[in-house]
Order: sequence, then C-alpha cells, then structure tokens
Amino acid sequence: MAEEELSQISVGEFETVSQLVASSESLQLAFMIMIVGIVGIVVGYRKFSFWVGSQKFYYQKPHFSRFLRRAVLPFFAIALITAINVHVQTGVLLGEDLTIVGNEDISPHEMFAKILNTFNILVIGYTISHLIPIALTKRDKSILEKEDFDAWFEMRGFVDDDGDLFHKLYKWVPPKITPEDIDEDEFKKMLKSQEGMQKLEQFRTTKGNPIGGYERLVDTPFEEWKKSERAKYKKYFQNCIKGHNQSGRKLRPGAKPDEIFPIDVWREEKRMHGYEPIIPSSRPPGYAKKKREGIPKSAKQVLPIGIFVATILGVVAWWGVDLIVIATATGGFSIGLGLALQETMQNYFAYIMIRKDKIVIEGDRIQLDSGYNGYVHKITPRVTYVRDALHESIAIIPTRQLVSAQIVNYTKENKLVPAIVKVGVSYLNNPRQVASILVKVGKRGMKEIIDSKGRHLVRQNRCPYLDQNKPSCGCDKELHVEVVQPVVRFSDFNDSSLDFSMWVYVRDYGAQFKTKTDLRMIMYEEFKKYDIRIPWPIRTVYQGDEKKEFDEISQRDPDRDKVIDEYGMGDIGRGEGED
Repeated sequence: MAEEELSQISVGEFETVSQLVASSESLQLAFMIMIVGIVGIVVGYRKFSFWVGSQKFYYQKPHFSRFLRRAVLPFFAIALITAINVHVQTGVLLGEDLTIVGNEDISPHEMFAKILNTFNILVIGYTISHLIPIALTKRDKSILEKEDFDAWFEMRGFVDDDGDLFHKLYKWVPPKITPEDIDEDEFKKMLKSQEGMQKLEQFRTTKGNPIGGYERLVDTPFEEWKKSERAKYKKYFQNCIKGHNQSGRKLRPGAKPDEIFPIDVWREEKRMHGYEPIIPSSRPPGYAKKKREGIPKSAKQVLPIGIFVATILGVVAWWGVDLIVIATATGGFSIGLGLALQETMQNYFAYIMIRKDKIVIEGDRIQLDSGYNGYVHKITPRVTYVRDALHESIAIIPTRQLVSAQIVNYTKENKLVPAIVKVGVSYLNNPRQVASILVKVGKRGMKEIIDSKGRHLVRQNRCPYLDQNKPSCGCDKELHVEVVQPVVRFSDFNDSSLDFSMWVYVRDYGAQFKTKTDLRMIMYEEFKKYDIRIPWPIRTVYQGDEKKEFDEISQRDPDRDKVIDEYGMGDIGRGEGED
C-alpha cells in the first residue's frame, strides 16, 4: 500500500516518482545506492544502539548516551544522501545531460536532487526535534541536582557520605552575641570546647531557627559535592555488576528488563526516599520502568512531534502545495473530532492544570465529594486513581473532577494535623491533677513516639534529639507558626465521668493514627501509676462508704501534686480564651 501511494506522487513533468527514476539508468543506480545504504545504516544503528545501552557510560552519562544514540543514525543518513546528491548534481552518476522536452528548465537530475534535499531536510528536522528535548531534560536534571545539593546543605550531609563531607567543605562560625534561650555563661563555656561547639551548631531556638553561620572551606563546594555523589554511584554500579548486592548475582548492564538504575534514576529514587542510600538490587528488575508506566508524556516529550510536523509543513510549502487548502480540508475533521473527544480534552487540560499548579500530587490524602477518603495513587490525563488508606479499594474518577468538584486535601500546605485523644475519669479524681498528668502524657509522647526510621511523629519547635547532641530528625523543620503543645481541655461533665481531651500536632494526616494509639498506651501507664480511675459507662449505685473511697484516692494526692509542680496544667486556669 505504501509503495502504491509513493508511486502516485506527481514530480514535475513526470506523473510519478517511479517514472522519474525509470527515466535514467544513472538515477536508478543512485536510487538503489541510497536505499541499500539507508537499510545498512538502520541495521548498523540497531546494533550500535544495543551496544551503547550495555556500556558503563550509558549509566553514568545517560544524557550524552541519548544524544549519541539519537544523532548517529541521522548523521550517517545525511552523509549518505548528501554524497549521492553531490554526485547527481555534478553529473558524475548521470554521465549525460537529460532535459524534459518542452521545458528546458527542468532536468531529471535537478528533480531527483530536490527529492534528496527533501529527505535531508526531513532527517535534519527529525534530529533537531529529538535533540532539543534531550538538552531541555539535561537542564531540568541540572536544576534538580542543585536542589539536591540544597537539601544536602540543609541536612548537613547525607547518611551515605564518605566521612564528614559537610564539615570538609564548610566550617561553622558561632554567633557573636549570645542567642536567645541560652544562658550567657553557659554559651561562653560551650564555646571553649569542641563538644560544646557541636551542640551549638545543632541548637535551634524556640522558633526553630539555627544559630551561627557557615564559611566555605573550598572554592566550589557544589562541584566537590557532585564528585562525591558520582563516586557513590560508581560504587553502586560496581556492586551491581560484581555481585555485591542483595540478589547475590552479577547484574548485566543492558539487560531487559533493566536491572541497574542509570544515575539520573538513581538520583530520583534517593530524592523520593529522603536521600537514603540505594541498596544495589533492592528493587526487582524493571522496577523503574514499571513505576513510570502510565505517566503521561510531558511537554518536552511532545515537543518532537510539533517540530517534525512543522518541518513537514515547511517541506510541503517548498514543493508548492497551498497550505490553506490543507488547513481547510482538515478543519472540519478537527472540529468533529474535538466534539467527539470533548470529555477527553477536558480531562487532559485539567491534568495540565493539576500538574502545573500542583493542585494535587501523588501521595496526597484527599476526600472526594462523595465522601471517599484515601491517597492519590496515580494521576493520568484521563482518570485519577485514589487508593483507600487501608488498601480496601481504589476509586477511579475522571481527572477533571479534581478541579471541578469539591475536594478536601489533608496534605497540601498542611504541616500540622491534630492527634486528639479523649478520655473520661472518675468524679473522685481532682481535675487539676488529671490535667497535669495528661500534660505529662503529651510531653512523653512528643519525645517517645517515633516511626520505623526513628523520626518523631509529633511536630515540635525543637527536635528532642538536639538536646542529646544528635542531628534533628526533621520534626522541627518547616514549622512557621508558634505551637504550644500538648493541649489539654476539660471538655464536659458527663453522666459518669469528667471528660478531658488532649492533643498534639503531628506531621501529616496518616501519622495521627499511630500517635493516638501510642498516647493511649502512655496514658494507661500514667493513670495506673497515679491511680487515676476511668469509670465504667454505667450508673453506679453506692451502697458502701463513698468517703472511704475518696480517702483511698486522696492518699496519692502528694504524688499527683508533684506532677502539677513539674509539668503544670498546660494553659488551663491561666485565664486565656478557648481555642
């Protein structure tokens, strides 16, 4: 079918391309050389592309490798077509001067040369359309690399750094005046010892701000950091190919599916997992590709189509075809197609808005207008997948609903989520003592409740690890409001109990559930320790001596009063307004 369509193209005074080629044996020779040469280049390119994909530099310099793979085939194709074109126009292949009867301005070799120039223009347009996105991607990756460096500086180094790299590149300089929240004599004493200097470097004020500053010890810390990251990747790559990995076997570069992360994917995986070390072979083969399946193409990926279409239109105009006629012929079809795909286009443009403005991103905890609550699993230009928090189900909704319907986002711009625990105690307990014990419970929870990686779930102005001269876990980062916690409220006189509520602020929506569980465990321990009684939810008919029971509870008043002296009662009784 393609050959029949090609044969029907009108070329000047010739009705078809085949008639043009058949007009001269020299043109037939040139055409055969071109076809054989292109086929040979394509076959060679496939082998070359496979070879590049199995080399070490493909993983360490992925952008250069993509450039090389994209540029080699067009380069040889252009060289071949140009060489044939030169021979044709100089008459070396033709060996004769053929002209069209009745039109001395057109000759077979001129027409064939124009066809070859058309091929060259299309190949050049194709090459440019694919090389520009590679350059843009390289620029974006460089920006992300700079952001990684900023994160490294903020974290004062990554866990997998070779030694104390941060302090090899930067020197901490103490403040010239005594910081707030530190006694002046203590501050001067700490300045005299190395241990004290380390503690001051980790210190945060009650507003969460560090003190002092840093001086560079090298001219280009960013370049030194990049060398360190590349050295980490080389070690990762060597561990993969030598079998020093989790699978226990030697991984093959170029294997399908991919068994080794290229350096840009390696950086992305570290970025998504808090810059923790990537364990070789810790993910199944093809993990990176599988993870990115269904992700729609970005503007950079669509750009080649636009550039190549523009190249084709330019070539069509060069051959004398009226573009207005083409536009008119395709206009009606485009309108009909647009009406048929109206909802699809709404979803697509909604997707663009969501991605551009970051209204919702994967991982956000949202609630749909239908009441369904879960995590955004995947956003595509057609539908969005919302996964139930308990993995019970997945809601599939049109993407346009994320911008057209009422969506509650529990994650976006929300770094404080209350974890509230309610409890009722006996009327025989002193409410002031109960409030103080609940403050103690909250204080313990702030320090003791951590996740599997040792990070505090409760947000606080100053990370408790800093008091132990350890790096902050991040619970005191990005906290731009004053937070006084724990908060204790005497909420109600119930039928059989005095009702209290106590809450602390956690880092995200999901963290509240473990926090509330652990707070209840701590609360049970403290209530048992101080004989704070939780009544049964029934009416109690006393037939005994209530005074005797009161005396029993009062025996622990001195212990409970000590808790009030040590922990206070939060803001209860201070005369402040309710929240």
